[in-house]
Amino acid sequence: MSEEKNAPPLILIDGSNWLFRAYHALPPLTAPDGTPSGAVFGINNMIKRLIKDYQPERLAVVFDPPGKTFREDIYPEYKANRSETPEDLRPQFPLVMELCEAMGLKVLQVPKVEADDVIGTLATRAAKEGQPVLIVTGDKDMAQLVTEGVHLLDTMKNRRMDPAGVEEKFGVAPEQIIDYLALMGDASDNIPGVPGVGPKTAAKLIREFGSLEGVIENADAIKGKMGEKIRASISFLPMSKNLATIRIALDLELSQDDLTPRAPDEEKLDAFHSRLGMTRRTAAAVETTVAVETPSGPAVPEHPSAGSVQTKVDVVLDAKALEKLADALSKAELICVDTETDSLESNQANLVGLAFAVTEGAGWYLPIGHDYLGVPAQLSLDAVREKLAPILADAKKPKLGQHIKFDLNVLERHGLPVRGVAFDTMLESYVLDAVANRHDMDTLAQKYLGHSTIKFSDVAGSGKKQITFNQIDLEIAAPYSAEDADITLRLHGVLYPRLCEIPDLQKVFEAIEMPLVPVLARVEQTGVHVDVPLLQRISGELARRMAELQAEAYKVAETEFNLGSPKQLGEILFNKLALRVVSKTKKGEPSTAENVLEELAEEHPLPRLILDWRSMQKLRSTYAEQLP
Repeated sequence: MSEEKNAPPLILIDGSNWLFRAYHALPPLTAPDGTPSGAVFGINNMIKRLIKDYQPERLAVVFDPPGKTFREDIYPEYKANRSETPEDLRPQFPLVMELCEAMGLKVLQVPKVEADDVIGTLATRAAKEGQPVLIVTGDKDMAQLVTEGVHLLDTMKNRRMDPAGVEEKFGVAPEQIIDYLALMGDASDNIPGVPGVGPKTAAKLIREFGSLEGVIENADAIKGKMGEKIRASISFLPMSKNLATIRIALDLELSQDDLTPRAPDEEKLDAFHSRLGMTRRTAAAVETTVAVETPSGPAVPEHPSAGSVQTKVDVVLDAKALEKLADALSKAELICVDTETDSLESNQANLVGLAFAVTEGAGWYLPIGHDYLGVPAQLSLDAVREKLAPILADAKKPKLGQHIKFDLNVLERHGLPVRGVAFDTMLESYVLDAVANRHDMDTLAQKYLGHSTIKFSDVAGSGKKQITFNQIDLEIAAPYSAEDADITLRLHGVLYPRLCEIPDLQKVFEAIEMPLVPVLARVEQTGVHVDVPLLQRISGELARRMAELQAEAYKVAETEFNLGSPKQLGEILFNKLALRVVSKTKKGEPSTAENVLEELAEEHPLPRLILDWRSMQKLRSTYAEQLP
């Protein structure tokens, strides 16, 4: 087995899954002629990174076919509730296929057969021949294919999953995943499951009874509401299992040697990259454009700003660079620290990176959790803790930040407690000028330094297209983050001396404001007591009210239906009751959105009942989230 693990793998890329993920992970890039190209850019980077990292002997990119597959023959409603492919993603499918062909890679798309089944067949066939297999996907269904020789690889999360990993993540073994999926159902594929059975309950049932068949055989012994729901679902559970089962023995007219990559067609690739304006971006996937020299990791471009402030950026990507950073921090008289996260909720956010500054004009960016396609390898959180935790926890080393309470909460949760918090530029500004409207870093930099900073919207986009920090390229993230630390240090150099000129204000800052920061951080970390019995009682009352509303709706509609199903609700409202169609969905179906129901509620009592039921459902979900 050790020889097999070290052998060049067969890599099977779930092209459809990864194209959708790349589309949502990257900003909306376009080619010079206006053609959308963001997802193509992501796939291009991912494939280059895979080939560089794994040197595969064979590789195929597999796509779902257009139109229906054999699963619709089993269940006509399969995937019936899926939204349409976004307009700016649709033209990128043929572009990715063209790119893969030019790269010399095998592209597969089998009529009436989903990519999962093609991948399952090829993976099983290769594993039997002793070749290790990596399936590149983010699809949980693929976990059923995992064996000692077949692993899943999620490059966006930099995670490789073997049988032990499957059991750790899902609570069941790979050979039980199909039964697990059948019990839960799948809303995205419209596979019916047992109502109320989520991942934890499905795993518990499978562990207790061994299989779906075991659950069905023992359904009469399962007590309470869960037993009732399982017994009511028995008729369709075998079909759900059939739909969730990936086929591993398709008759594909394809040999393993057909998957051996050909030499890339450089002329076609150059023409393709030129047409999509990807020449620089393509190179950036492996080696970023040099603008600011860094001792380790990618070089990063300087940000042209309105002011004269310039920040030299060092990106920390390996042990040598981390050692150099730790040495500089340990010698510093004052450490400015800033965190980058994927959320503004400090007690929920994941740590994406750390920025530091100890002298004006320079900053470090230490990425930890970037997970976009093609991201360079980053240091582990454990490695960062080993080197930096003692420095951050040293109360004798003064620390500085901008709204540092947020950073304290994030770092504490990630095993990097900070002690010696001495300065906060937000509070320095507030104490100096409490009536000022804003004390954020961008405003303060403009006010006190005459500098226009790199804005978050500059690097992450805005509105619906805004991405989280973990999805931002390092060459873009590093200048933004390092500048934050540098500007905070510079602001402290301006604000704190002004405070010291007014002893009373200095006393307020040093004796009241700053000592409160770690206290408030601990309060936020500890939280408040939750009255579980009260929440359970309220949840029960909401459930009873929902049942009453459901009964009233059945009475008004003169039939029973699923109040949570837009399709069934539409049938009742517009066909049975013949209410007017206010607006339509993208698919041309009558809409049952809340604004539509509000308007129709003036004409008939059923829409109001549905609105009230939905409100109760949302409220009950909110209470349920607070329960342990």
